[in-house]
Amino acid sequence: MKHADLLIHSAAALVTMAGHSAGPARGAAMSEVGLIENGAVAVREGNIVAVGLTEDVLGSEWLGPDTVQINAQGKVVTPGFVDPHTHVIYAGSREHELSLKLKGVPYLDILKQGGGILSTVRSTRQATDEELKAQTSRRLRTMLSLGTTTAEVKSGYGLTLEEELRALRLIKELDQAQPIDLVPTFMGAHAVPPGYSEEEFTDIVVNDMLPQVASEALAEFCDVFCEPGVFSVQSSERILKKAKELNLKLKIHADELDSAGGAELGAKLGVTSADHLLQASDEGIAALAKQGVIAVLLPATSFNLAKNSYARARAMLQANVPLALATDSNPGSSPTESMPLVLTLACLYLRLTPEEALTAATINAAHAVGRSDRAGSLEVGKQGDILVLDVPNLNYLPYHFGHNPVNMVIKRGKIVWEA
Repeated sequence: MKHADLLIHSAAALVTMAGHSAGPARGAAMSEVGLIENGAVAVREGNIVAVGLTEDVLGSEWLGPDTVQINAQGKVVTPGFVDPHTHVIYAGSREHELSLKLKGVPYLDILKQGGGILSTVRSTRQATDEELKAQTSRRLRTMLSLGTTTAEVKSGYGLTLEEELRALRLIKELDQAQPIDLVPTFMGAHAVPPGYSEEEFTDIVVNDMLPQVASEALAEFCDVFCEPGVFSVQSSERILKKAKELNLKLKIHADELDSAGGAELGAKLGVTSADHLLQASDEGIAALAKQGVIAVLLPATSFNLAKNSYARARAMLQANVPLALATDSNPGSSPTESMPLVLTLACLYLRLTPEEALTAATINAAHAVGRSDRAGSLEVGKQGDILVLDVPNLNYLPYHFGHNPVNMVIKRGKIVWEA
C-alpha cells in the first residue's frame, strides 16, 4: 500500500463540491456544496485519493510515517478558486482614468479618446517580453496568495497578429513558470485599433489572426467584446463562427453596457460561457438557460464602475442558468486579483448565498474553462488543489471582507503559499 503524501484533517468544514463534475450546478443545486464536518482529504502524487470524515481517513491505510499532516481544526477547507475570466497579462496601469470616471466620463468615451483598452495596448506593445512576464508574474503571485489555483487568461492588449501571438506564447511560458494552471483565450477582438473600421479589423481577426492562433495551438478559447461601439452582433458572430470552424471553444463578452443581443448570440452559437450580462434581456437569459451556457458574472467590475448596476443573478438562477464568478482582473474596469472580494460582492450585490457563491467560484468556474475533470471540487481522482481558510465557517468567508482569509494554498498536493 502506497501512503498519501499529504493529509489534511480535522477541518471544521470540508467543502467538497462533490456531485457537480458531470455538468455545472444550476438552480437549487448551487446550494449543495457537499459539506463534511470534521472532514479530511488525502493526496498522493498530486491527486486526491481519499475524502471523508477525519476518523475514517486517519484510520485508513493512506496514513503512513512520511505523510505530511495538516491539522485544520477550526478552519474551512475548500477546493482552490477557479477564476474563469481575467485579462491579467498586460503592462502598465490606468489609475489616471479614475478622475475621469469620478467626473462621470463614460467608459466608451474614454476608449474613443485613446484611453481605456487602447492605453493598455500601447503600454503592452512597448514592454519587452521579460517586462511583460515580470509584471504579470507579480499579479499571478497575488492571485495565488488569495486562493486562485486555476485561471483563464485572455490576450487582447496587442491587437496586431504579432502582438496577439506574443501574448499567447507568454501565457504558455507563464503557465509553466508558476503554480497556477493558466487556460489561454485568444481575444484579438477586444477593441478596434485606431486607423481601422470595425469591418476592416474584423476581417483581420477572421482571416489572419485566428488561423495562425489555431495552427500554433496557442489558445483553447476565443472571446469577443460584443458591444455597440466595439464589435457588433454581426461582427462577433463572424469571429466566433470562424473560431468554431478552427476547433476553438467559444466565450463572449455580452450585454455589459447595453442590451444588444450578446446573450442571444452566445446561446445561438452554443458558447461555453457568456460573461458580464449586466444588461441581458429576459429573452437572452432564457436562451442561455435553454442551451446550458454558463453565465460568468463579474461583480468587481460593476463595483469599480460605480454605476450601481449588477447582473440579475437571482433571475438567472430562477431561469436555471448555471452561474460562475470571476475577477475580470484587468487594469481598467477591475484592477483586482481577489476572488475572496468577488465572493463578498456576489453575496452583497448579486444576492447569492455563501453556498451559491462558492459553487460559482469553484466547480462551475471550472466548467466555464473546461477544467471540471481535474479542478473545482475535492473528489477522488482530481488534482489536489486545496485551500485551508482561516475562517470558522462558510458564512464567515464573504462576511469578513478587506483581508485575506487564506491560510494555506495547496497545488497538486504541494504547499505553494502559506500565511
